Amino acid sequence: MSDTAKMDTTPDGVDKAKEPKKEEKKNKEEEVELSEEDQALKDDLEMMVARLEDPDASLHKPALESLRTHIRAATSSMTSVPKPLRFLRPHYDAIQKAYERFEDPETKAFASDVASLLAMTYENDDRHCLKYCLTGTRNEAIGSWGSEYVRHVQAELAEEHKLRTDAEPPQPIDDLIKLAEEIVPFTMAHNAEADACDLLMEIDRMDMLEAHVDSKAYERVCLYLLSCVPYVPEPDDANLLRTCLSIFRKFEQWPQSLLMALKLNEPELVRKVFFDCKDKQVKRQLAFMLGRQQVMIDLNEEMPDGEEEDEEETEILMSLIANTRLNKSFEALARELDIMEAKTPDDIYKTHLESSQRSSTVHIDSARANLASTFVNAFVNAGFSQDKLVMGSDGQMGGKWIYKNKDHGMLSAAASLGMLLLWNVEGGLNEIEKYMYVSSDFIKAGALLAIGVVNSGVHDECDPAFALLSEYPMHDNMMFRSMANMGLGLAKAGSANEDVKELLLPALEDPQSTIEVLGATALALGQIFVGTCDGDITEAIVSVIMSKLESEDLKSTHARFLALGLGLLYLNKQQQAEVTLATLATVPGTFGKIAAVLVETCAYAGTGNVLKVQNLLHACSEHIDTDAEGAETDNAHQAFAVLGIAMVAMGEDIGADMALRTMRHLLQYGEPVIRRAVPVAMALLCASNPLLNVLDILSKLSHDPDAEVAYSSIFAMGLVGAGTNHARIAGMLRHLAQYYHKDPNALFVVRIAQGLLHTGKGSITMSPFHTDRSLMSPVAVSGLLAVLVSVLDIQNVLLKSSHFMLYHLSLAMWPRILCTFDESLESVVTSVRVGQAVDVVGQAGKPKTITGFVTNTTPVLLGHGERAQLATEEYLPLTPLLEGFVIIKKNPEWEA
Repeated sequence: MSDTAKMDTTPDGVDKAKEPKKEEKKNKEEEVELSEEDQALKDDLEMMVARLEDPDASLHKPALESLRTHIRAATSSMTSVPKPLRFLRPHYDAIQKAYERFEDPETKAFASDVASLLAMTYENDDRHCLKYCLTGTRNEAIGSWGSEYVRHVQAELAEEHKLRTDAEPPQPIDDLIKLAEEIVPFTMAHNAEADACDLLMEIDRMDMLEAHVDSKAYERVCLYLLSCVPYVPEPDDANLLRTCLSIFRKFEQWPQSLLMALKLNEPELVRKVFFDCKDKQVKRQLAFMLGRQQVMIDLNEEMPDGEEEDEEETEILMSLIANTRLNKSFEALARELDIMEAKTPDDIYKTHLESSQRSSTVHIDSARANLASTFVNAFVNAGFSQDKLVMGSDGQMGGKWIYKNKDHGMLSAAASLGMLLLWNVEGGLNEIEKYMYVSSDFIKAGALLAIGVVNSGVHDECDPAFALLSEYPMHDNMMFRSMANMGLGLAKAGSANEDVKELLLPALEDPQSTIEVLGATALALGQIFVGTCDGDITEAIVSVIMSKLESEDLKSTHARFLALGLGLLYLNKQQQAEVTLATLATVPGTFGKIAAVLVETCAYAGTGNVLKVQNLLHACSEHIDTDAEGAETDNAHQAFAVLGIAMVAMGEDIGADMALRTMRHLLQYGEPVIRRAVPVAMALLCASNPLLNVLDILSKLSHDPDAEVAYSSIFAMGLVGAGTNHARIAGMLRHLAQYYHKDPNALFVVRIAQGLLHTGKGSITMSPFHTDRSLMSPVAVSGLLAVLVSVLDIQNVLLKSSHFMLYHLSLAMWPRILCTFDESLESVVTSVRVGQAVDVVGQAGKPKTITGFVTNTTPVLLGHGERAQLATEEYLPLTPLLEGFVIIKKNPEWEA
């Protein structure tokens, strides 16, 4: 082969031989492409640029003016790169040099305008587009140069702002703020609300937004800001919520304003929004919202000065806030769905579908089987005020079932009355009270707990729970003391009642109180004062912990409820927990670590804080030598770190997905104590939300050789499907009942899971999130955490004598219902569409917010992730979020 041929076949040879030809061809094509008109424009622009180098200064300004005119005409509607910018791009350096050379301020400003516009076509890190914009004429609206130019300036402005504020010392930013004040109105007027919000978030000036939001745009603006809240660090998240609050208040959108105040978790702000609303009907709707969040406002004491008190209306509002209509509305739903008839545990177990292998072993542990049936009966018939087992609606079993249990089983059986009569305060207390005068201490203690359970979620103005339980918190019988304090916690959860505090604090300080009583009392105080940062209770619980450092009590599982009670006081309060965390850092041993993890994760519950999740993962990654003495308890805090990951991530879809992915890694590489906690964390992330990928994992773990992993997984399956009647989970649990028919402990947990799955016959949810999953109920979280902390040591709590801890789930239970009322609060039947919610953030126009809908008449059930809207325009809702109890009014413009 010749050398010439070799040269042509080498890559270098190809490049050298063909590159000039390619360039030539390209240049020729460009020349061919230009029409006469374009060529004339190009020549004209080049002539203007040439004049900038002319010594005659009088030619400079007209030339620049001509360039500006050409560019503005082209950039006003940019669909592609404008021709003037394309032709002037090679002359960018010449215009820059001319700018540096000019001395006349006006001419210099004109040159700056042209340079700023040309800088759009160059990528550089010097932010020339912004630099020349700031030195330009600025006597015309920035929007006159086109939206693409505004977008470029906006991006560089945010970058420049960060550099200036991060500099040492910080540099002045007044010119940037002034430019932002020009950009925001333009973007808002051109349907680019998201761009305006992004810019103001970057320069930390959200206060500028409200003035530029009009009645057409406020919904889109606030929807976008709310979607950003989970992704910004504190305190920016609170700033966004406050901005939304001020915008909603500006347009008198009181339901949305109250929602923002509740998300901010500031009681004073909630009261202010409530009392600022003067519309009688809307105020009733706000009262329904407060009742759902279980936020108590005493209208008699807190009526603002100068406002006339309407006693009748005040009474109505108080009854709505206290949820006194909850029981009647739930029964109306049950009648509508035809589920009023009581079900027995056998109806749930469906033993006829199981094989005959178990027939000989079904009564091996009848006391345990009866206890399981008690719980299943309580959950399935919860809120219906009738059953066939304990109360005996058919007149056969009433009262006898309780005596078919032993000791603490009798306690739980008596307490199950509270669950059966849930929310029915008037009728329920009459039924329960007769058990307070029996001879058995266990039944009497169960009745005390039942009083608390029946009152959970409902606050009667007569306060019967307080009247009936107030003599027991310091009773000589420790079981009475423990159950009464727990009952008060359930009955008054979220109320921050000072009278109850005065009643319970002495039980914490009494040296005679056992660790069980101390744990129950601390948990009750945490539930009553959830998210209040109460200093007296914090001090009392910390004092108890410090006093027990030398004893073995802190190694007890019940001591963990001291830490949980302390954590609940700071639920969702973020940095306000720092002082308490510093104090807990001085507590030695495993308990100090457990308490610190619980307090910190409670403080950041539902925030999605990535840094906290990283810290918790770091705690999970530590390898502790299991051969060392006391190793079993040394790494117990890692279980709470796993639960903490779920607490921080829950409520935000992307964070929850990431947390579930993390759980898979922890299952694969984690220590045994971590593997036991993973199902519990999954249950919290997906309460009443049976995701198939989660069910697959739990199904595998339910057959795990580690018994505690299997128990936790089975319980988690029940909680994940709680109140859904999910057919697949029901089949899996029936299979597990067969698989574990010789293991009484596992079978007991399977039965509990079956009861949870069919809670309220499929009409009650245990998800702590409501109002379109935008609001977290602190009371519901406190109930779930009490049970899940018990499950972390299931062998010593639920499988021993403390199975009554399951009744804490009553705090998280709520009908997944939509009821509509007219303006006189009479129930109204109207058509609604129920479908899967669609994310419409940032979409133009009025997109559909639900898909795959089914039309029903109210009252209707709402599943997880479902949203409802009125099917016709006959009625107008007083709140945009149709969930729970909604007041609707006749549309005056409606024509049938």
